[in-house]
Amino acid sequence: MTVKRNWTPSSWRSHPASQMPEFPDRVALERVEAELRRYPPLVFAGEVRNLQNRLAKAAEGKAFLLQGGDCAESFAEFTADNIRDTFRVILQMAVVLTYAAAVPVIKVGRLAGQFAKPRSQPTETRDGVTLPAYRGDIVNGIEFTPEARIPDPGRQVRAYSQSAATLNLLRAFATGGYADLHRVHRWTLGFVANSPIAEKFRDLADRTTEALAFMEACGIDSSTFRGLAETEFYTSHEALLLGYEEALTRVDSTSGEWYDTSAHMVWVGDRTRDTNGAHTEFLRGIANPVAVKVGPSTTAEGLVRTAEILNPANVPGRLTLISRFGAGKVMANLPKLIQAIQREGRTVLWVCDPMHGNTITSENGYKTRLFDSILSEVRDFFTVHGAEGTIPGGLHFELTGQDVTECLGGAQRITEGSLSDRYHTHCDPRLNAQQSLELAFQVAETLKAHRVATSAKVAAAS
Repeated sequence: MTVKRNWTPSSWRSHPASQMPEFPDRVALERVEAELRRYPPLVFAGEVRNLQNRLAKAAEGKAFLLQGGDCAESFAEFTADNIRDTFRVILQMAVVLTYAAAVPVIKVGRLAGQFAKPRSQPTETRDGVTLPAYRGDIVNGIEFTPEARIPDPGRQVRAYSQSAATLNLLRAFATGGYADLHRVHRWTLGFVANSPIAEKFRDLADRTTEALAFMEACGIDSSTFRGLAETEFYTSHEALLLGYEEALTRVDSTSGEWYDTSAHMVWVGDRTRDTNGAHTEFLRGIANPVAVKVGPSTTAEGLVRTAEILNPANVPGRLTLISRFGAGKVMANLPKLIQAIQREGRTVLWVCDPMHGNTITSENGYKTRLFDSILSEVRDFFTVHGAEGTIPGGLHFELTGQDVTECLGGAQRITEGSLSDRYHTHCDPRLNAQQSLELAFQVAETLKAHRVATSAKVAAAS
């Protein structure tokens, strides 16, 4: 058993904790946390170790991480169809990226636990009325009433139950035949089916089917190779509500390590990554792969210190750094951070989140994001890593399988005037299925070009 020095699942409580709600009923909170400690784990240590092994491959350039899902899961939109559609979009994107990267794509959903949200302000004011900010369905309600905005610990039990049901369905989709590559033609959503993007995907599906037929002729089919009929799918969320995370942290009987069984992978956000803070303290002791959001305020010294705290043994696959600068800011911020990590010999997986640095407010008051800005940040991410000789190991998106109108642009040409048509997010704007698939094709070209350039450099050096 590896014992982290001076760490217990509750040691975070002696550190300053930002973005944590104040629960007025402390007795109820303690009762809920005690109840959660008795519940079964949502994920298992063996699954978590498998993911870390996959992420270690991505850090070497032998795999690629695709992480995506809701900005914030909600109780109101919890349906089997919504889960299936988001799962399907991630499968589609993974097929596109696999062709381009020529390496396995690791599929990780922002699902089955992405309920809590940090806020830039602790309160919200409308028409002269000020109430506590909405912090996600696991904390309080989105309705702008005094009653709904009171943090309610009982919501954590409902979030656990919804996460368990979501995971049950995801496992069924991943291993029950839905993810079989022979079904690739059936993965096109109804509202995407008649778009130009769907035609590109159908062409890719045709090529996939031809490749499968060739493999079957060689004796490789779903009965002999499970990877054709099943897929690995993992879950992740921001470990923001630490009492909930602590309650689901258990000792693995085989290794003696502590695992946060609320998800396979958890991360600390740009607002909560203080090296002396409660969130970093909690993450340093769990054996899950962990991630850190890296924004414009991140210093090279601070990032190196974070890497030392969260991955002192420099274990491959343990630490992922998710950059989120905003379009036009990558070139000025990312190189110095990469160089600092390289100088210290730290092993990390670099991932790009092109969503959170590109949030704007439209003239009609909607939070939105520009498709072109998202794509621009991704391209700059690849450009910087190409220049530094490092590995761009993955992408992190907020997306949904629903036909929403929350992000501007793309082939659909969503405009500010159409934002109100189907704006359903509980927090930040998400790419819809068509935009997600379109972005995957765009990124695929960048990924392929990076792969070709890297191969050329290796050939020249040898």
